[in-house]
Amino acid sequence: MRIVSEKAQQEAAEKLVASLNKMDGVESSLDIRTSGTQNRPIVNASVSPENWRKVAEQLKEKHLVDHCSMITGIHWPESSDKKWEVVYHFLRTGIRDPVIEEGLVIPNIVDFSKVKGKNVPLEIQISVKIGETRTPSVASVQDLWVGADWNEKETWDLVGIDFEGHDGMRRVLNPHESPVGFHPLQKQHKLRYHGFEEMYDDAQGFMRKPVDSSRVK
Repeated sequence: MRIVSEKAQQEAAEKLVASLNKMDGVESSLDIRTSGTQNRPIVNASVSPENWRKVAEQLKEKHLVDHCSMITGIHWPESSDKKWEVVYHFLRTGIRDPVIEEGLVIPNIVDFSKVKGKNVPLEIQISVKIGETRTPSVASVQDLWVGADWNEKETWDLVGIDFEGHDGMRRVLNPHESPVGFHPLQKQHKLRYHGFEEMYDDAQGFMRKPVDSSRVK
């Protein structure tokens, strides 16, 4: 077998869900998705902002989650249960101390049928919901996963959610001279439909327009 079995992945995911549910401020569940060839168990968890840093450390140190692939920030001004949300996408790759020769990482070749426990690859999705506030923030995990560095910067730059403890926070997509407090993906800006469609929809000058260019919001 060229991949870790679905059974092994589901058992590992169920153990992680059970462990997370024992922690304060965490509600975790198992979701099954498909890639077209095999079902993939995804560990989902909702974590309160005040408990997020402790949970992150447990994921890194106890459960060997070793890669942060994406962080998404969302502004929900009309939602009743949240006004802001940070969604983290993590991977546990199961790769331990790969050999490096002349600056190149040499792939580890393993017998997939023997991969067990915390060496089983997993996908984890974490949601942190934030209530009504003009200054949304959560604890940074930049020091735990190198992949969080750019993603936290991008989320702050675009959405305005701050990451407490992030070293070197700065603009990465907007101009550095952007006004303080300007974060374009906050819903009050409505950039997509403010009368300057060509700025966003035809940047290369090909006279292209989106299918909903006449739509008014």
